[in-house]
Amino acid sequence: MASKSSLEAARLPTSFAQCPQFFLGQKSPALQPGPKLRELCFDGFAVLHSGVTKTPVFSAQRLNKRALGGVKRQRSDRFFADARLPRSERAELDDYKRSGYSRGHMAASGDMATEEAMAQSFSLANMVPQSIRHNSGAWSKIEQDTRKYVQRAVGDVYVVTGTVFGDGGERIGPNGVAVPSHLFKLVHDAQTGQTWVHWQANRDDERPSKPISYAELVRRTSVEWLPMRTR
Repeated sequence: MASKSSLEAARLPTSFAQCPQFFLGQKSPALQPGPKLRELCFDGFAVLHSGVTKTPVFSAQRLNKRALGGVKRQRSDRFFADARLPRSERAELDDYKRSGYSRGHMAASGDMATEEAMAQSFSLANMVPQSIRHNSGAWSKIEQDTRKYVQRAVGDVYVVTGTVFGDGGERIGPNGVAVPSHLFKLVHDAQTGQTWVHWQANRDDERPSKPISYAELVRRTSVEWLPMRTR
């Protein structure tokens, strides 16, 4: 039987044109067209999902101190397969069982402003197979540090969290969910124009490191993640 969260998510929009508020300048990143890419809107974030890797390509959020932390920590860890995606293009709960990887959020559940948004963040369309120790260690610290910054910021902070895959990388589960080699979290303060990027290898021994520049992220990924940016 489908969960309540899954049924609710199935009614959410499937075009970024219907959730432009999550993108700086209301423009999504300028990725090259590819097969099986699907746009998904949620209450608190947006996801570009790949039916090839069966993971997000990226998630996008607009955070500010007025909304951040609005949910009491009665978190519901109910992961669910996203019914908006064809079965042949999505991860299922069984893919992660005994895989040795955790279900790692791209848009963090702790960022969500409402109970509904938090429940939606447990969609597998918002998950990647992530090193267990990395997810609970270095990556968790990066998420917490980002929230602390948002609490100090004057206005909106845009966050893009993305995946990077190596050639011939590992896949898990009956549906072959791809394991990213690296993850990144881009943080852009719309008030100050400051931008920085956390770039992390998806492995147990990874530690928080000095952020890289936006220009370096573009060089590594060949994608302009932000529009109309002042150099």
